[in-house]
Amino acid sequence: MNIDTLTSVKPFLDDDFLLQTETARRLYHEYAKDMPIIDYHCHLPPDQIATDKRFDNLTQIWLYGDHYKWRAMRTNGVPERYCTGDAGDYEKFEKWAETVPYTMRNPLYHWTHMELKNPFGVETVLNPDTAREVYDTCTQQLRDRWTTRSLLQHFNVQVVCTTDDPLDSLEYHRQIAESGFATRVLPTFRPDKAMNVDDPEVFRAYVQRVGEVCNCDLRTLNDYLDCLKQRHDYFAEMGCRLSDHGLETISSVPYTDSDIQRIFRNLLNQTPITPEEAEQFRSFMLVQFAEWDWEKGWTQQYHLGALRNNNRRLLRELGPDTGWDSIGDFAQARSLSRFLGGLDDQNKLAKTILYNLNPGDNEVIATMAGNFNDGSVPGKIQFGSGWWFLDQKDGMEKQMNALSNMGLLSRFVGMLTDSRSFLSYPRHEYFRRILCNLYGNDVENGELPNDVEWIGKLVQDICYNNAKGYFGF
Repeated sequence: MNIDTLTSVKPFLDDDFLLQTETARRLYHEYAKDMPIIDYHCHLPPDQIATDKRFDNLTQIWLYGDHYKWRAMRTNGVPERYCTGDAGDYEKFEKWAETVPYTMRNPLYHWTHMELKNPFGVETVLNPDTAREVYDTCTQQLRDRWTTRSLLQHFNVQVVCTTDDPLDSLEYHRQIAESGFATRVLPTFRPDKAMNVDDPEVFRAYVQRVGEVCNCDLRTLNDYLDCLKQRHDYFAEMGCRLSDHGLETISSVPYTDSDIQRIFRNLLNQTPITPEEAEQFRSFMLVQFAEWDWEKGWTQQYHLGALRNNNRRLLRELGPDTGWDSIGDFAQARSLSRFLGGLDDQNKLAKTILYNLNPGDNEVIATMAGNFNDGSVPGKIQFGSGWWFLDQKDGMEKQMNALSNMGLLSRFVGMLTDSRSFLSYPRHEYFRRILCNLYGNDVENGELPNDVEWIGKLVQDICYNNAKGYFGF
């Protein structure tokens, strides 16, 4: 018998996709599905929102800059010219369409077809035979209907928080705000370059830019801190509510003020510093930024555990953020405890979200968050959603199970896109279906009471309400 004739085979990506029980289906369709989105961490380019950019074709909005897809294509034997090279847009799409059938059981297979279905209404399975039809249909809609702003409105995105260097002018955020666009687009303070002294020459160039932007003859550490504080204040004036760091680990080693003054002078004077001194400087700067965040009532975010730029040859050829990063296996607990504990001792610990990239550290991070939840704010210290390599079904389930076991899933601020693509918002749908399935299965297994109204409220809180209250949007 042909398997397609078996009644037990569910259709792919139907309305009950990933929802295994009747309770899960009720929770998703009646409670989660229509909740608005607060995208409190992403990498969307604000200039494209300000100009309401219209894309010429599907490749431009879907494949440009997407290192997830590039990694899959390379693994499938696709030459680099079809990923980041000079091949034509349709040629690149053809190679992606050839790769898609081989991505089964990779989250890209789900994301690809969810993004075709919403917003384009395309339910065709993408493969080489359907590539032309899919490309033409979606491209026509992009030319006739979809722009960056119309996509945000279509997905019911209320708030977007971009990721911005302290020296960014934020001119596009201002332009968006003055335009009256219904979706609020706010900056996030990401000062990694301001404390990264691994390459002293690059750091000195950044310090020079800080002085230029702040119109300051920057000679001392205090000058440097004053200028960065000005930028922090400016971000606040522009509506910023969050900071963010992308780190292998939290730096938290002892230092004195004289140590940091000396290290900064040596950096400016091109005197070599030791790895231990670099760690001291990062430790000092992290505390400065954290205290400023606390003063303003911001939320600080720490993305921990990525081992970046592993392929040095292709990094030299293509640059960063082109797909050469992986999960790291760093020790996280002790330095994180020192850092959070030091701020808490001074009553200067801001609301904090800890994102973990190594699933082996899920329980470490979940229990560390509990150490500093002091009752002042529900879920003050958050174990952030599955990040990067872990923002897929298995990764999300593991993160939510660890949080459930070690803390309160009910106080979780939920999903974010962490994406550069305006088509990534079905990831919120993906998360919501997985969340509802977890709760639904527990109800039908007798592990939770059959109180759909209360559990539905918890689901809505995790999807939207918790983030709205936590960030003050």
